[in-house]
Amino acid sequence: MNSLLYIVAVILIIGWALGVFFYSVGGLIHVLLVIAIIAIILGLIRRPTAI
Repeated sequence: MNSLLYIVAVILIIGWALGVFFYSVGGLIHVLLVIAIIAIILGLIRRPTAI
């Protein structure tokens, strides 16, 4: 599940970067960035810790 979360986050970040360069979608690009950051944070929180 964690790898899927990172794949989704990477896809959203790439989509955001492309949208910034082409600037055709507007506010949706920033929503993609926020969703990607949330996905990365959730992945870091849910990562099992080795003690």
